[in-house]
Amino acid sequence: MHEGRQRHEWSIASSCLSVIANLHRDPKRSRRLKPSDFDPFAQRSRAQRRITVPVSVLKDVFIDGTLPRIAQEDLG
Repeated sequence: MHEGRQRHEWSIASSCLSVIANLHRDPKRSRRLKPSDFDPFAQRSRAQRRITVPVSVLKDVFIDGTLPRIAQEDLG
């Protein structure tokens, strides 16, 4: 019950925060913000989730200039 109340309170607060942020943003420089951008309980889509990879991936990308195997598998 406590978590349900927290979710409800955050949904209200995140809606207010998104309205305030959208009023003060520069439309030419930033995208429109959604309440889910401010809500810690909102489910993020697969594209927004962080993936953990080993440090060797940095070497592959920035030194060797190749996509890591993990990214190539996701691309198809």
